[in-house]
Parts: sequence; C-alpha cells; structure tokens
Amino acid sequence: MVKRYNRLLVAFYVVSDALLAMAAFALAYAVRFESGLLAVTKGQPPFAQYLNVLPFIGLLVPLAFHLQGSYRLRRGRSRVDDFFAVLVGTTLAVVMGIAGTLYFQTYYVPDALKDLGAYEVSQLVWAIFLTLNVALTLGSRLTVRHVLERRWRKGIGLKRVLIAGAGDLGRAVADKILEHRDLGYRIEGFVDDRAGGDHIGYRGLPLLGTLAETSEIIQQEHIDQLYVALPLDEHVKMLALVENANREVVDIKVVPDLLQVIALRARLEDLDGIPIIDLHDVPLRGFNAVLKRGMDIGLSGLALLALSVPMAVIALIIRVTSPGRALYRQERMGLDGKSFHVFKFRSMYIDAERETGPIWAQENDPRVTPIGRWLRRLSLDELPQFWNVFVGDMSLVGPRPERPFFVEQFKHRIPQYMLRHKVKAGLTGWAQVNGWRGNTSIEKRIEYDLYYIENWSVALDMKIIWLTVLKGFFHKHAY
Repeated sequence: MVKRYNRLLVAFYVVSDALLAMAAFALAYAVRFESGLLAVTKGQPPFAQYLNVLPFIGLLVPLAFHLQGSYRLRRGRSRVDDFFAVLVGTTLAVVMGIAGTLYFQTYYVPDALKDLGAYEVSQLVWAIFLTLNVALTLGSRLTVRHVLERRWRKGIGLKRVLIAGAGDLGRAVADKILEHRDLGYRIEGFVDDRAGGDHIGYRGLPLLGTLAETSEIIQQEHIDQLYVALPLDEHVKMLALVENANREVVDIKVVPDLLQVIALRARLEDLDGIPIIDLHDVPLRGFNAVLKRGMDIGLSGLALLALSVPMAVIALIIRVTSPGRALYRQERMGLDGKSFHVFKFRSMYIDAERETGPIWAQENDPRVTPIGRWLRRLSLDELPQFWNVFVGDMSLVGPRPERPFFVEQFKHRIPQYMLRHKVKAGLTGWAQVNGWRGNTSIEKRIEYDLYYIENWSVALDMKIIWLTVLKGFFHKHAY
C-alpha cells in the first residue's frame, strides 16, 4: 500500500510539473510580450510559435527533475532542500531547452522557416520562465507537503516502523525517528533477544518479541519498514532475520554497526565476477567533479571581480595599521592529503608563532592585530581564498582545510578524520553553516563533513552557499 501510494505521488508530481512548466512558459511569453512591462524592440513573435515549443517543455522539465533526483521521495527533505531541488532542476531544464531548440532549429527547421524565427525562443523568455516555474513548482511542492504533514499529524498515512535490536544502535535509530515526528513515521516497537538485559522497551516503545518472531509481528502490526540495528556480534542472527523478513512485504533498512569502518557511501564493484565492496566511495567523481569544478570557476571568478575593490581597501588598511604584508600564505592539507598554500589577509603580527609554534586560535588571542580581530570576526580574512578556488586548490564548498601540523595530531585521535580529504577543501562547508567552526568540537565537525561528502549534490552546494550568505560571515567562534 505504501509503495503504491509513493508511485501515485511520483506520478502526480510528474504530471503537475509538466503542466505547471507549460503554464509558466506561456506566462513567460505573456510577461515578455503582452504585459507592457518590458520594451519590445525586435518585434513580437506570434504566440503560435511558442505553442510549438510547449510539448517539448512539458517533457523537458520532468526529465530534468528526474536527472536531478527530485522524484526520489524522501521524507527527510526540508523546505530549503525542496527549493534548491526545484531551482537546480529548472535551471538544468532551461540549459537543455536552449541547447535543444538551437539544435533543432539548426538541423531540422527548413531555411524558409528559419527566417521567420520558427522555434526560436527569446533569451529573456527563458529567464522569466525559470523564475515563474520555480515559483509555481515550489508552491505545488509546499502545498503537497502541508497536506501530507496535516495527515501525518492526524495519524493518517504514517509509515509503521519496527526496529530489530533494542541495544544502543537500535535506541539511536529510535531517537532520530522520534526527533522527526513531522516526517510521518510511527515506531510500533522493538524485537530483540536481549533488550539491553532489562527485557523492556525504550522511551515508551514496547518490546514486541524476539527476533525469531519478527515475521509474525510484521504481519500482525502491518509493518511498512523494518530497521535492522543489531550489533556486529549478532551478524548470523541478522542474516537469518533479513532472510525471513524478505518473505514479507516490508522495506528492510540495515543500520550498520560498522561506522568505524564504513564512514562513507559503500559501492559494490566487480572484480571479474567477484563482488568487491568499496567502503569509501564518494559521489564527487567523473561528471560530478567536472560540474562542481565548472561552478567553482564561474562563481569564484565573479566573486573576485565583485570583491576586487573591497579587497584592495582591506589590504590597504592592513598595510597602514601594522607592519608587514597584507597577504600571507599558509600550508594546508587538501584533496588526497596533498598540501597546498592557502591565501589569507594577514590578521596577526609578523612572526606571531615564532616562540609558541602552531597553536589553536583562541578568544582574545594576543597574536591578533586590532584590525585582524575584526577581519576574523567577519571572516573577511578568508576572501583571498576565492583565488585558491579559481586556480583549483580549493572548492567553494567542502571541508575547511587544516594545517598539516594539526592534521597529524587529529588523524591519530579522531576516527575517520582523513576521509575528509576525499574531496577538495572548501571556502565554506556543511559543518560551518551548522555552527561547527573555530574552537568547537572536532568530532562534530568531522561528522558534518562526512555527511556532506556522502550526500553531495549541486542542490546541497547551493544550499550551503545560500546559508552562508543568509547567516552572514559573523560567528561567535571566529577569532
């Protein structure tokens, strides 16, 4: 029933996205040529010319959303996630639309019709279409979300969850689900042969039976999802449990008790017929890496142009207020553990670490100049790193780079620390926009960095950039 419901919801999204896209395209024509808001200087093409393109738009937008992953339903998506998914999907549709119409017009439209501008679409219409389609589609998504959340609060359409394992791992799963009641999950209870030694449930959730009784409990409680959260030493029981549960109509999700090993997304490979599990696969490979690099070059180039005057003013102030160069280079560790030199505005006195050596920045740090203190508070000392992004040492978004001296310490003390070097270091990151920067928990920072690496997407990058701008560069731990 739940899977059928999901298929119907996806079908609704596909149909509504196609219809809204065609409506947005028609409205874009009206705004451009009929509203009188924008001057028409090269003549007004007939609306029939744009009607020829409408079926193409109706197919193109759902295809772009599919390529972007918008139809992979996940209840954990936030409203911000929805916005960037729609924005990236529509932008991709516009790029494909421009390329498609130019290609079709070049190779398939007769010369006589080319002179009449058949199938030609105004660039301004494309821009208006992008804005209107994002607004209409996002409005549709938020309306559906509002309706679903109201149903879930009333107990309608909930996914019934059973957790196999009432130990620490199973209880951690329960905590996360209970923290997000708005996602439409309801935990019916646990199954376990040894429920932490106390043979009772957790947080009011009952212990429904043993692992051997899982199949019967799935049927009796009409379970939709089974979370298998057994400890590593119960591996044999887990295999038997999954084998039995596979005979029921239930989604099975295995929560690995191997987090110290499988810290990133695992991928199944083939070695001449032998299945091999790559424990540290990352999405940022191949085309994704090229796409991210293109974004870095374009956005960092624009930032360098836009900030050239403010950066020159900052450099002048630094030179006037304290002796020494305005810029300095510092060695950091980046992609694949290779070092590079990061550029920063100088915020400390010359030779500030001559006696102490590398030490962690602290509040009221005596090494920092008065101007440097403000630069650090506002993160303006980091602006020259746009050049590092432009030349390819860094990316706009990624784990913040650290000095090799500290890396050598952290990698022996913090599990999975070196996995953050599977991608380029970033000017801003998922950990930073969530408050984990400066003198805060390194463990939490690594947790957020690894989440970013495993779940990378263009939409996530845009979300992080937006949150960086929205929250500003000021941070209480930036000193």
